Amino acid sequence: MICALGSAVCFGTASVFQAIAARATAPGTGSGVDPALLLRAVKQWRYVVGLGLDGLGFLLQIVALRSIPIYAVGAALAASLAVTAVVASRMLRVRLSGVEWAAVGVVCAGLAMLGLASGDEGESTGSTTLRYVLLGVAVAVLLLGAVAGRLPGRGRAPALGLGAGLGFGVVEVAVRLIDDVSPGALVRNPAAYALLVGGGAAFLLLTSALQRGSVTTATAGMVIGETVGPAVVGVVWLGDRTRSGMAWVAVLGFVVAVAGALALARFGEAAAPAESAEAAPGVGGPGGGAR
Repeated sequence: MICALGSAVCFGTASVFQAIAARATAPGTGSGVDPALLLRAVKQWRYVVGLGLDGLGFLLQIVALRSIPIYAVGAALAASLAVTAVVASRMLRVRLSGVEWAAVGVVCAGLAMLGLASGDEGESTGSTTLRYVLLGVAVAVLLLGAVAGRLPGRGRAPALGLGAGLGFGVVEVAVRLIDDVSPGALVRNPAAYALLVGGGAAFLLLTSALQRGSVTTATAGMVIGETVGPAVVGVVWLGDRTRSGMAWVAVLGFVVAVAGALALARFGEAAAPAESAEAAPGVGGPGGGAR
């Protein structure tokens, strides 16, 4: 659980740096998804710092997924929004309301319940069919991104956010389905391709959403996409369980943590420093779970 929380800290802090960089990057095409946006954003030093934190967070995430159930890791990653909120309040002088500080506390309480109730990760490595299905979902995320770029403004944000969340969820499950990391085994394992396609698609959709779209709806979609689906897969197909007699505590903790994260959805993207100095606005665009 410590690694999962460390991963959330890295991802939540990276969101602040990446969001500022994304807003400072030239828009490029009018589409909701612009592949060249990543190349332009990486020229911003803040974006590079965010990428470094993402890399460290991903390593900690892998360790966590190899130690505790997916539902616990997913809830911890959703809690990165709480980290983003606290970091934004310090770095950008964004004011948190009393309700938002309470939401941070709710997230912490939910994670504490999950830590108390979580058992060991399931021993199942998943079937070949599950691996191919996961690869299919990863490809579907790419297609969703292409469709989202052509949706009207109001529908674009939730579609981008949900797509990014599903992509990050694919990564979570794929880590559990890769039991042999030798080059030969990776080439033959569909889950390895799912990880690359899902992670890349999610990162592209997330970066595009940071620059365009509604904050709350996009981030809410992302949080739901990266927590609910992977948790179900972990319990139903990979054998994730709770400690004896504490299933209800785990379910309650998961719901509380995710609900607290959704209450902090506006912190999916931080305002640029120049903007925050004027009116200490909230944050926009999804990314609390920036990966």
